[in-house]
Amino acid sequence: MSTVTSPSRVAPASSDRPRRRLDWRLRFAALSLIWGFSFLLIKVGTQGYAPFQVTLGRLVFGTAVLAAATVLAAAMAVRRERLPRGARTWTHLTIAAFLLNALPFSLFAYAELTIPSALAGICNATSPLWGMALSLVALSEDRPTRVRVAGLGLGFLGVLTVLGAWQGFHGLDATGTALALLASLSYPVGWIYVRRTLAGTGHSHLSMTGAQLLLATVQLAVVTPLFTTLPTRLPLTPLLAIAALGALGTGLAVLLQYGLVAEVGPTTAQMVTYFIPVIATAAGVTLLGEPLAWSTPVGAVIVLTGAALTQVRPKPRTQVAGVSPQRG
Repeated sequence: MSTVTSPSRVAPASSDRPRRRLDWRLRFAALSLIWGFSFLLIKVGTQGYAPFQVTLGRLVFGTAVLAAATVLAAAMAVRRERLPRGARTWTHLTIAAFLLNALPFSLFAYAELTIPSALAGICNATSPLWGMALSLVALSEDRPTRVRVAGLGLGFLGVLTVLGAWQGFHGLDATGTALALLASLSYPVGWIYVRRTLAGTGHSHLSMTGAQLLLATVQLAVVTPLFTTLPTRLPLTPLLAIAALGALGTGLAVLLQYGLVAEVGPTTAQMVTYFIPVIATAAGVTLLGEPLAWSTPVGAVIVLTGAALTQVRPKPRTQVAGVSPQRG
């Protein structure tokens, strides 16, 4: 469920004004819970509104938290940050907004019309697997290792276990599952695009993400009226779910992730991916009464193990003749 545009490096906060912040482990747990429950909120939202309407509402509330709420306004005032400039940058951000927000959010909403929220959460956990497979082709600096390739194979074996491949995918909605997997694929495609086009622009991650969500909102605002009609009634519970999905699952979650990346680095921050399917499954089964076959948790464990292995990086070369490795 990652939405931040550029998580690679974030400048640390100035030490001139020390601020008491909630321990990063608590914020990490909060982010895991928020994104884990997002799939339940999507499910509830689609019970009263069309998928595009759920996505548009999510982006509206999320963008409001980032762009209009006092949290972002104060952050930008203190750091003197501005929205990105230049037509080229905004063009790249438009494509990033589609790949990282508008497309996957919409696909997950459509997927959950026919599949359980727990399955959607597990499909989301395949994103690192897709990223590993794509980076081997698209990013020359990402060299394959035996461990990472083994993790890739193990992860997709887990996907087949979740889907019950040995039963011929019996009882599984193929379309909904394919949409969820396509949504998880959209994230690494977007990240690779961002890495190739927006890295080193000099703009802050917070301002870039605010611009990205704003563009995604505009995209959905254009598309939604073309494929949906105005609802004749406004069911309260689904509407509240959409509001929470946007304000918490998109707006607040981005701020939490931004702070975590700045404090503990992207590698630790992205570990949240491995907690999301556990929470999504528990929420779906407990609160929505979704069925749970043995293959779902077993396959999820295999998927997460494989995904973790794909993130293992080769160890740096050891010192030779007393010369320490160069640090940039």
